[in-house]
Amino acid sequence: MLHFFAETTAAPTTNPTGSIWPTIIMLVGMVLVFYFFIIRPQKKQDKAMADMRNSLAVGDEIVTIGGIIGTVLIIKDDKVMIETGNDRSKLTILRNSIKTVLKDDEDTQNK
Repeated sequence: MLHFFAETTAAPTTNPTGSIWPTIIMLVGMVLVFYFFIIRPQKKQDKAMADMRNSLAVGDEIVTIGGIIGTVLIIKDDKVMIETGNDRSKLTILRNSIKTVLKDDEDTQNK
């Protein structure tokens, strides 16, 4: 019985004279799909984040990756000092830990 099962599930043989072009075209197509749907959008997002972090100015209100909201006091190289909360506590954070810059309603209405 086991011998019969082994004979019926034998792997089919491939035609050695078949063309490899369809396989190459599929691989190139998959690479293009990965590039246009994954790699290219991620590069655009990284560039936008870098531009946002490089355009920081004193007085901007920011949100860190950890969710801390503060106002920029000092910018020095890759470090930023922010002021948070009502007690005006000061924190020094890395520029890379800034997630977004908050826009004030007054700024958007004046423009």
